[in-house]
Amino acid sequence: MIELMAMFIVALAGLFLLVLGCIALIRPARAQGFLLGFASIARVHFLELSIRLVIGLSFLGCWRELEFGEVFRVVGWVLVLTTLVMLLVPWSVHRQFAIWAVPKALRYTPLFGASSIAMGLAVFAVLSSGTET
Repeated sequence: MIELMAMFIVALAGLFLLVLGCIALIRPARAQGFLLGFASIARVHFLELSIRLVIGLSFLGCWRELEFGEVFRVVGWVLVLTTLVMLLVPWSVHRQFAIWAVPKALRYTPLFGASSIAMGLAVFAVLSSGTET
């Protein structure tokens, strides 16, 4: 049951990546505003961290059930560990970093959008491929 819930959350993360990629390609200014919004106030910063932690734990909760599960395991640990580090960093530092980094990343909006879509599709491909044999 936990694996099924974890896979559902991972699927939602894949959907998020697909939607984010499409928005980045179609409405880059909206994508930039959305990404900058995560660090806009402390409450949203902690919401982002909570979501990242849940997604990371979900990747860790289902990796054994999937083909290419080791990739899911690594992604899960990266999300969990970076989230724990971000918990130690004041949100104002996160905000300053986002203000600096997001516009730089969005200079490459087509690449950012295509990469996000590719990652979302990869998540769905792995989830739909069945379990490891």
